[in-house]
Amino acid sequence: MSEHNRGPSTGPTPRWASALVLVGFIGLCFIAGGIAGAVTDPNIDVWYDKLARPPLTPPNWVFPVVWSAQYVLIGIAAWVVWRQPDHRPALRPWFAALVFNFLWSPAFFGLHSPGLGLVAIVPLLATILWTIVAFARVRPLAAWLMVPYLIWGSYATYLNIGFFYLNPS
Repeated sequence: MSEHNRGPSTGPTPRWASALVLVGFIGLCFIAGGIAGAVTDPNIDVWYDKLARPPLTPPNWVFPVVWSAQYVLIGIAAWVVWRQPDHRPALRPWFAALVFNFLWSPAFFGLHSPGLGLVAIVPLLATILWTIVAFARVRPLAAWLMVPYLIWGSYATYLNIGFFYLNPS
């Protein structure tokens, strides 16, 4: 097996085990997103749809579509890194980004606070950048798989700032 088919520093990983890890990384992203969505969904009609929107705010249906694609790419990126020797340091910022990603919805939607959303999204953006740098050192492909997340995170930060500015109360 090539080094790209190796699991954590214990030698080659059987394909079925590697596939389970891939499903696990993607599944972890969807679980975090699903829980965050459970906080978000009930607040769309009662709060979010009543807010003044910054320019270029997409229709609501775009968000779950984009996030689903993001979760798949983010999970694949983590798996690509996991398959490399000495992957643990590079996965730390990935997990941190997942935590900040998870915290954003309760802050913004759950507490109806674009200001607290900013408190979560700024470190999220920083941890995405940190993840990309860490992944690039281990496997550049994984870093490239995270670039759409950085682009979407930057756009989400713009939207969050806009909601904060346009809805000061």
